[in-house]
Amino acid sequence: MPFAFVDLDLFDENIRQIIPRAGNKKIRIASKSVRCVSLLKRVLDASPVFQGLMTYSLPETVFLSQQGFDDLLVGYPSWHQDQVKAICQELQKGKRITLMVDLAEHVQHLNRIGKEAGTVIPICMDLDMSSDFPGLHFGVWRSSITNGEKALALYKTIRASEYVRLDGLMGYEAQIAGLGDNVPGKAAMNNIVRLLKGRSVKEIAKRRHDTVKALIAAGAELKFVNGGGTGSLEWTREESVVTEVTVGSGFYASGLFDCYSNFKHLPSAAYAIEIVRKPKPGLYTCHGGGYIASGQIALNKQPLPYLPVGAKLIGQEGTGEVQTPILYTGDEQLQMGDPIFLRHSKAGELCERFRTLLLVSNGKIQGETLTYRGEGQCFV
Repeated sequence: MPFAFVDLDLFDENIRQIIPRAGNKKIRIASKSVRCVSLLKRVLDASPVFQGLMTYSLPETVFLSQQGFDDLLVGYPSWHQDQVKAICQELQKGKRITLMVDLAEHVQHLNRIGKEAGTVIPICMDLDMSSDFPGLHFGVWRSSITNGEKALALYKTIRASEYVRLDGLMGYEAQIAGLGDNVPGKAAMNNIVRLLKGRSVKEIAKRRHDTVKALIAAGAELKFVNGGGTGSLEWTREESVVTEVTVGSGFYASGLFDCYSNFKHLPSAAYAIEIVRKPKPGLYTCHGGGYIASGQIALNKQPLPYLPVGAKLIGQEGTGEVQTPILYTGDEQLQMGDPIFLRHSKAGELCERFRTLLLVSNGKIQGETLTYRGEGQCFV
């Protein structure tokens, strides 16, 4: 210890549950939420519904391409010239890789590099899917393309650029997919979030529909329209213009994804830290464990005590760099060297802390697999 593991029985059950949630849409896998080559392949092999990956950096995309993956959509704009040239080399091998843009500068920069490499670079336009209410920006700050008019202006730049080609449109509704609306002890806030989600869903669906129709009318030949996330499948799948949805966190079902009213997946990934002290009865101090999730600083970004039942963190310390105190009121007789299991708040970030994941099935360790870190890779 510490070690991280994935329960393959629960992981596979999450795969089975996610398929019907996507309706008749294809599912693209968000690599940032898995960060393990063998488990990405396991999902892709589970059903033909799973089609392609959404990656999060250009070096990662090259790495995955060279591991045999294809149909790779980079979910975020990238600028580094040498990294784009490496993508061009993969494209020249016949790989399907699409880069993200939302500014004329992105398009012009990629066009210059594509011209130098003698390669036409497929690109995807990122449509902003946040909603603005009086006094509130409901969503995240991503794209500068907020409506069909701006999309058409960018498409004009794309059409004038010989070495890029518009293949797709993406819109990630983070305020629907990534915001829980069933948080324990937060009834009033949950009601507000559900109300805002309901209003936002209608508005952004129309925005995406109008933007797709405007681009097609202007001559764009879109090979795909991507949307959604683990938390928004039930809404995104209903949009007729959407051809595929993206899922990532649902496979591990990390701690933040306990707090949704429309689904409940199984906690398939966790990690163990070792009890090394007992300061007083009922209080056990473990070695390490402070794996805090990214995003706005909040208590829900801490790991969540999982097993044994009855374990909880101490408010004034939380999970620490070198030690984590645990209050325990359960029935197990805990001893020095025993494990306390915790779940990470977010999904793939756990893999940045561990070289390997133990693979568990039928309650026993069946094998071990490398994470990105174990492969010697660190991308963002």
